[in-house]
Amino acid sequence: MPHLLRLEEIKLTLQDDESMLSDKIAKILQILKEGIVSYKIVKKSIDSRDKQNILFIYSVDVDLKERNVNILKPNPVKHRAKWVEEYVYEIKQVPENIERKRPIVVGTGPAGLFAGLALAKAGLRPIIIERGKAVDERIKDVEIFMKTGKLDTSSNIQFGEGGAGTFSDGKLYTMINDPRSKYVFEELVEAGAPEEILYTAKAHVGTDKLRVLVKNLREKIISLGGEVRFETCLTDLEIENSVLKAIIVNGGERIKTDILVLAVGHSARDTYQMIYDKGLQMTQKAFAMGVRIEHDAGMINRSQFGDACVDPKLGTASYKLVTHSEQERSVYSFCMCPGGHVVAASSEEGRLCLNGMSEYLQDSGISNSALLVGVNPEDFGSSHPLAGVEFQRKWEEKAFKLGGSNYYAPAQLVGDFLKWVPSKWLGKLGSTYLPGITLTSLDECLPDFITKALRKALPELDRKIKGFASNDAILTAIEARSSAVLRVVRDKETLESNIAGIYPVGEGAGYAGGITSSAIDGLVIAEKIIEKYSK
Repeated sequence: MPHLLRLEEIKLTLQDDESMLSDKIAKILQILKEGIVSYKIVKKSIDSRDKQNILFIYSVDVDLKERNVNILKPNPVKHRAKWVEEYVYEIKQVPENIERKRPIVVGTGPAGLFAGLALAKAGLRPIIIERGKAVDERIKDVEIFMKTGKLDTSSNIQFGEGGAGTFSDGKLYTMINDPRSKYVFEELVEAGAPEEILYTAKAHVGTDKLRVLVKNLREKIISLGGEVRFETCLTDLEIENSVLKAIIVNGGERIKTDILVLAVGHSARDTYQMIYDKGLQMTQKAFAMGVRIEHDAGMINRSQFGDACVDPKLGTASYKLVTHSEQERSVYSFCMCPGGHVVAASSEEGRLCLNGMSEYLQDSGISNSALLVGVNPEDFGSSHPLAGVEFQRKWEEKAFKLGGSNYYAPAQLVGDFLKWVPSKWLGKLGSTYLPGITLTSLDECLPDFITKALRKALPELDRKIKGFASNDAILTAIEARSSAVLRVVRDKETLESNIAGIYPVGEGAGYAGGITSSAIDGLVIAEKIIEKYSK
């Protein structure tokens, strides 16, 4: 019989101390506290539906002295309970073979890092290549860009150690239900993430902590026999009879390999072009595009928590919003950054795109989120697999020029946007975006179907969060890289592309969306490779 009892729906008020959980567990199970060997929190969330009585809701795994199945019988229905086994992720060791070529992983985002970590643990000594710089040097390049507008096209918010997620809120919650997420979180904690990510329902790490833990993950991979090479860009593939034979990096160096984990990010547009030219099958994929919206974090906190918003236990509030319309396309919030910043996420000269970022404490005083509208392949204007990339580029170029051709972001107050009036001056809120903003009309850098949908949605969202469409809230453009605009086709069984030995993986290949799902996809690919080498 499984030895842990999972008990759900345990409630504590803001006034309660977490140490009271043991009393609650004993009362629910109708046993003495001495009958509890230990317990571990496996999930913690906030129920703020009643602003006068905000609750923390817990699920716990309890180790009991008496593991009697009848312990479940007196349990009230409202506290769901079941026996569980603790999940342990295991990585097989592959027998040594001196003739075996080393697998190569392209990209150090979460998919690449976790694929590389698993391959290293299996004894396969992977080589991980990254076009950008190590995180410390990357931070300097990003800071220079934000201060001066001088862009390094190989070292920026998209490219470099840790991938685009390094400069984000570091959100870890995901809609996929995969037990591997527990292993991902455990590795992140070992690398320096706070332990609370193991159970917090809306776990985040923050860009400041992400910068430390990606470096620690790199060092762990190296300690296990792997190799990590920065400023090393995949520029060509050697293929014979639809089988990978070698890769070319930086335009000249040849590395023999028969396994390539293609974990590039969604902004590796030159790599997309190269693999298309080499014959990898790709298909168009829908994505979403729109703007960033910034609000006073205190207003968002009050809307979500009421008068209790001042309680430090609650932290900075987040939201998840969506509107549906028969006349216009749906609008939804994405990558919400409580107490964060809007950041310049450009990776190509003459093209502007934005993203959101928060530090662990989420204490900037300004909260932001993307407001996105779905873009379908039919909108691309072509059936070419790379047409979505050109669609993005078109609108990023318009935003760049509208902002002043210096990476300033075009911006407009919500009140002016709704009145179809170009903004002339900022309200009391201002903007967190660097290098700076240019007040204008966003209609000039967004497709009509997006501006129409946003104008329909903003008043509706204001009814959900009072003040969301206030005059002083500010919109900046353009958020165009919410996800990949294509999918690199892979076989459902082998997970290889149509070129044997190439494994497309993660968000850039069109198979994930976010840190956790990308890391899990990296593990899934690594498992296939380990299985192949184990035969």
